[in-house]
Amino acid sequence: MKNLSIKNVVKGLLDLQDKDESGTIIGIGPMSKNCVQAALEVSKEKDFPIMFIASRNQVDAEEFGGGYVNGWNQFTFVDAVKEVSDKIAYDNYYYMCRDHGGPWQRDKERNDHLEPEKAMTLGKKSYIADIEAGFSLLMIDPTKDPFEVGKVIPLETVIERTVELIEFCEEERKKRNLPEIGYEVGTEETNGGLTSTETYEKFILRLKEELETRNLPLPTFIVGQTGTLTRKTEQVGEFNFNNAKELAKMAKRYGVGLKEHNGDYLDDISLLEHIPSKITATNVAPQYGTEETRAYLKLAKLESRLFDNGLIESTSNIYNVLLDESIKSERWRKWMVGDQVEMTIEDVIKDKNLSNEVIDIAGHYTFNNEKVKKEIDHLYNNLNDNGIDGNRFVIDHIKRPIRDYAECYNLTGITTKIKNIQ
Repeated sequence: MKNLSIKNVVKGLLDLQDKDESGTIIGIGPMSKNCVQAALEVSKEKDFPIMFIASRNQVDAEEFGGGYVNGWNQFTFVDAVKEVSDKIAYDNYYYMCRDHGGPWQRDKERNDHLEPEKAMTLGKKSYIADIEAGFSLLMIDPTKDPFEVGKVIPLETVIERTVELIEFCEEERKKRNLPEIGYEVGTEETNGGLTSTETYEKFILRLKEELETRNLPLPTFIVGQTGTLTRKTEQVGEFNFNNAKELAKMAKRYGVGLKEHNGDYLDDISLLEHIPSKITATNVAPQYGTEETRAYLKLAKLESRLFDNGLIESTSNIYNVLLDESIKSERWRKWMVGDQVEMTIEDVIKDKNLSNEVIDIAGHYTFNNEKVKKEIDHLYNNLNDNGIDGNRFVIDHIKRPIRDYAECYNLTGITTKIKNIQ
C-alpha cells in the first residue's frame, strides 16, 4: 500500500485525462465490514484503487465514543480493513480516508453548540488519531458551524480555519516522522459557499496563497458542488455537467483533483457524464448501507418461505427488529424532506409506508446493535441449514452498485494505467 500514494493516484488520473484514458475513483462510505469486503472484491476484480471515507460519526477516537459503524475507532477500523484485505488476498490499493473531519463534525458537538475554540481542539484531537492510525487522506471541513445555521460562512473564515488545521496536521505528522498525507478541502454543503465557479476559484487562489506562505502542501482534492444531493434513498439533485466540467478544469489548473460528494443513486447517464466532465473522484456512502439493508429484507422473505415449506423450525425476527431499531435511532431525520424531518417516532410507527421508508434509509445505522446482530445470526443459521450462504448474498448485493459505478467511471484497469505512466 505504500508505493502508490493517494497524491500519485490523483496525479496519474489528471495525466490520463489528457489521453482520454482517465476515470473517476470512488470513495466508499464504510457502512459495515460486509461493505468493506464488497468494495475490496470489486477493486481487486476490476483493477482500480479505492478509498474508504469515514465520517467522524462513523469512525472516531474512543474518547469521543467511537463510531456507529461497528463501534470502530481509527485503529480498529484500519485493522478491520486489513483483516478483510488479507482474507481475500487483496492485491490492489486502498486508502483510509477521513471524510468531513474537523470542528463540529460529530452530531453531539454541533448539538451542544460548542464554542469555536473548543470545537477546533476536539477536531484536532480526532485528526491526531487519524494520523497515528495511518490515514492517507484527511478532509479538512470547518464549515459545520452551529452558530451560522442557514448562512454562508465567510470565505475568509473557512480559509483561516482550513489553513490552521492543515498546519496542525502537518506538524503532528512530522513529529511522528510519518509519510506525506493528502488533504481534501472545501465542502458540498451550501453553507460552505463553494457553489459557484467564481467562489471556487477565489477559494483555491486564497488557500494556495496562504498555504505557500507557510510552506504547507497544496490539497490533493477540492470538493465542488456538481448538483448532486441525496435525500431519503434517492438522488434528488441534478448532475450539472457544465458546472462540473468547469470546476474540474479549474482544479486541474492548480494540480488538484475535483472531488464530488453525494454521488449516491446516480443514473447511468449521469455516471457516464463523469468521464468527459473529468471529475477525479466521487463519494458514495448511504447507498451501500441501504443495499445491505435491502439484502437482509430479501433474505427474510426467503426465510419465511422456507418456514412455510417446513424447512426450518422458526424464523428470525430480523424485519421487526431492524424496523424498531431504525425508527428509534432517529438518524433518518438527516435524510428526510419537509415536515417529515420533525415527525415524532409515534407518527412514524403509525404510518406503515413511512416506517418502511425509515428502515430503508436508516437500517444501516443499527447493524452494530446487539438485537440486530442476534437476528442476523439467526437468519444466517436458518439459511445455512438449507445450503444458502446468506452472508455471501449480502456482500454480492452490495457489490452490484459498486460494480455499476466502476464500469461507468471507466475504472477497469486504471491502477495498471496509472503505474505505467508514473
